[in-house]
Amino acid sequence: MSDEFRTNLMGPEPTRLPAENDVYRGLALGESAEDLVAEHPESSLLWAILADEAWAQGHTVESYAYARVGYHRGLDALRRNGWRGAGPIPWEHEPNQGFLRALYNLGRAASAIGEDGEPERIDAFLVGSDPAAKAAIEALGH
Repeated sequence: MSDEFRTNLMGPEPTRLPAENDVYRGLALGESAEDLVAEHPESSLLWAILADEAWAQGHTVESYAYARVGYHRGLDALRRNGWRGAGPIPWEHEPNQGFLRALYNLGRAASAIGEDGEPERIDAFLVGSDPAAKAAIEALGH
């Protein structure tokens, strides 16, 4: 956990989403995100993977759409797990990574399509969630 999270004793507790064991298992068995998302449409991770795949194929608008769904599904999950619109969402907690990847993908695609103001808001949200998340996502090479 980053130093910012350890020293912020007065702020909200970090939100940690529950594991998506069926999703992880399916991916480990080689199932595609496209097939799995039909069974698990609530999974931000699957939507983030679809956004990454679309981006890699040069399908910017599709990447944006997948990322937008993943972002909204993630917001729903965060709220169900105690998040109140602010506070840390640590990257190091693996189940949070799907939401953070969807958020990153949304900002990247929003920038590519020229959406005014959205990339900056998303970047601030990502950095506010976990300052280490952006670099960690970029290190994945998606």
